[in-house]
Amino acid sequence: MPHPPSIKSIKNRKALHEYEIIQKYEAGIVLKGTEIKAIRAGKINFRDSYAKIDAGECWLMKLHISAWDNAAWFNHDPERKRKLLLHKYEISRLRIKTEEQGMTIVPLEVMINDKGRCKIIIALARGKKLHDKRETLHKKDLQRERERSS
Repeated sequence: MPHPPSIKSIKNRKALHEYEIIQKYEAGIVLKGTEIKAIRAGKINFRDSYAKIDAGECWLMKLHISAWDNAAWFNHDPERKRKLLLHKYEISRLRIKTEEQGMTIVPLEVMINDKGRCKIIIALARGKKLHDKRETLHKKDLQRERERSS
């Protein structure tokens, strides 16, 4: 019997609290060798990271991937901008939504699939207001109470 594919993923839990997710996209990401090793070790931080469209290409900004400890002088810059691999129609759709409707593109999850490829799930999102965040927390508390009682 074949074993299920092993997928290691690191999630951005704060994005689900801060943003209302409109639509998700899966994209490839262009990385250096030391970056993929650091991601496999779990040394990644999503704080203040976002994606932007620039000259017809999608770029991931401020995603902190810590330097690989065992690399000598071939190490990478931890907060360099990284190119996302998307189809042209997806990039144009994202550009229109971010420019005209004031939405933002946030990274939700970084995954390494069974072939060793690194993928990132990005989302078109709208920022939540404080009352929306409270309402979401209230709904989660009610759901938790229902599960406990049954």
